Amino acid sequence: MTEPAATPSTPSPSARDFRNLYRHGFARVAAATVPVRIADPATNATAVIAEARRLADEGCAVVLFPELCLTGYAIDDLVLADAVLDATERAVATIARASADLLSVLVVGAPLRKGNRIYNSAVVIHRGRVLGVVPKSALPNYREFYERRWYAPGDDQRGGTIWLRGLAAGPDEAPDGGPDLGTPVPFGPDLLFDVLDVPGLVVHVEVCEDMWVPIPPSAEAALAGATVLLNLSGSPITIGRADDRHLLCRAASFRCMAAYAYAAAGVGESSNDLSWDGQTMIYENGDLLAETERFPHGARASVADVDVARLRTDRLRQGSFDDNRRTHADRIAQFRTIPLTLDPPSGDLGLRRAVDRFPFVPDDAARLAQDCYEAFNIQVSGLEQRMREIGLPTLVIGVSGGLDSTHALLVCAQACDRLGLPRSHVLAYTLPGFATSDHTKSNAWALGRALGVTFDELDIRPAATEMLRRMGHPFGAGEPVYDVTFENVQAGLRTDYLFRIANQRGGIVVGTGDLSELALGWCTYGVGDQMSHYAVNTGVPKTLMQHLIRWVISTEQFDGETDTVLQSVLDTEITPELVPTGEDGKVQSTESTIGPYALHDFALFHTLRAGALPSRIAFLAEQAWADPDRGAWPPGFPEEGRPAYALPEIARWLEVFLRRYFAFAQFKRSAIPNGPKVSKGGSLSPRGDWRAPSDGNADVWLAELRAALEGVVDAPHDSPGA
Repeated sequence: MTEPAATPSTPSPSARDFRNLYRHGFARVAAATVPVRIADPATNATAVIAEARRLADEGCAVVLFPELCLTGYAIDDLVLADAVLDATERAVATIARASADLLSVLVVGAPLRKGNRIYNSAVVIHRGRVLGVVPKSALPNYREFYERRWYAPGDDQRGGTIWLRGLAAGPDEAPDGGPDLGTPVPFGPDLLFDVLDVPGLVVHVEVCEDMWVPIPPSAEAALAGATVLLNLSGSPITIGRADDRHLLCRAASFRCMAAYAYAAAGVGESSNDLSWDGQTMIYENGDLLAETERFPHGARASVADVDVARLRTDRLRQGSFDDNRRTHADRIAQFRTIPLTLDPPSGDLGLRRAVDRFPFVPDDAARLAQDCYEAFNIQVSGLEQRMREIGLPTLVIGVSGGLDSTHALLVCAQACDRLGLPRSHVLAYTLPGFATSDHTKSNAWALGRALGVTFDELDIRPAATEMLRRMGHPFGAGEPVYDVTFENVQAGLRTDYLFRIANQRGGIVVGTGDLSELALGWCTYGVGDQMSHYAVNTGVPKTLMQHLIRWVISTEQFDGETDTVLQSVLDTEITPELVPTGEDGKVQSTESTIGPYALHDFALFHTLRAGALPSRIAFLAEQAWADPDRGAWPPGFPEEGRPAYALPEIARWLEVFLRRYFAFAQFKRSAIPNGPKVSKGGSLSPRGDWRAPSDGNADVWLAELRAALEGVVDAPHDSPGA
């Protein structure tokens, strides 16, 4: 086995410009279908070259064509004719010569002779060379298929070589004028094509039926390091087969933590007994990135930018992936690696894939409803289980009238319903402080009444004033000093009261803080909102919270009176209400202090789920947020509240996130109470997804971001909220 070259985590110098997709770990891949002319390799080669040039001009690193596209798949016994096979070799040589000035790695289907047999083959071509030939391993010979009549299975050709004529010089002559004896080319299903200057882009090829068997060649190839799996397909169309292909491609990409590109035969194939739909698609780790319409007229291509950096880092994190390689080590060790250099294009090529503004919140209405259903029930069932096992304690909760405490109260009410307990079992308190508004307090009261919980008000201002006075704080002497101590005295007293009430009433304190606040450390440590007996919201990011409440309304989990209050809560600005309203009438705003939760949740997802470089997060955030009219928004998101963020603002708040996440907030997360993980994006429990030192720093992340943005945006000043 040839060892693959090490894949550095930083991009090559040729792709250093910030807005270039290859700079950030993406590779543009195309799955194309072209019209074919039966048994006419020269004409088909011309069609392949034309489409290859068009896609190479779009910056594609890899272009895949269908099975046997140089002759047509449905040529039956004509494939046994020497005239066709000779013309096929000439067509391969023609495409190789035409590729000399093209960026792309081309993969075309051709019948090729080797020894006494013909092999249904995929030919991999780049910059004038045939890099390798991959024979089809699994030959269908059932129902409408009779491939064993013409072809030999290639599963026994590992480590092989094939000799192709016409590659060294012209199609019919050798350099010295003598007979063309051919050029040796690696041959077998064991070939990996490693693009050295696009770290993580390692290509493997299989042919049609190969993916329909229980253990396809691509599965072993993925364990050997392939991240982009290609399938050249003939696959005539019958009712339902397109869905079957989607199922197989999606499953292969998800199971192998890879991209899977598929290109099927279409226009021009024989209609003797079958029809052809030219389906193409590209999946990545279970997500459909691109597909074309079926039954096309003319050439079509699915084009997508595959996130090879994500695939590589996902595999690093999921150790069972490589453990599976160890199980099959003997087979995996036999793969051969063929290195090549792509020299990817520089400049801004755009990004040919959707980037979710809200990675925790699906854009699709049905998917969002499903996610909200699961999130709500995860929270409720977690609280039910905890209550059931510790004797059905009363639930003590502070309700501010904001999003987080409102949703936590809904979870408490639902848990009591399911356990057959009256909602009066929930002891809910509003604890007004020096900045509590009449609006939020009235929302809290209205919600308590609508839900039928035990609700009361406990004014913390007298106790807070006395504490500040005894501490010698200026506010205790009547001075308007609203510092962190002033805020935390209020937050701490609220929690202290709730814990003591829980002691008195045989209850537990239900925490209301969310995942986003934990990421930023936006909570008061210890005797504060960081602490509770059980925290139902710790797995829910702030950007999902409003959609959960909308889902509760739309699915009528509670009555109409409750829904009216919930809508009022949704319409209220996020604020901790710890500092009184200023002379300008503006209330204390969380997001004006620490930054938009939309950007922080974006950074959190890509940091927690994938360990992404800060520069990559900034690149993706600009793609997602620069233009509010581009891309989809989650259902129900108000049109009048759709912001846009330019790169300088993204960089500014990303620095805030990095400082708070890596250098400040971990000591709070290291001591958080129990609470259920909700999102596949991850949790911040020190017993779960995230373990980190409480005395860490953010230096390496800040340095990487600043180096990448040098000359792109002005050097950021000290950001607020840090």
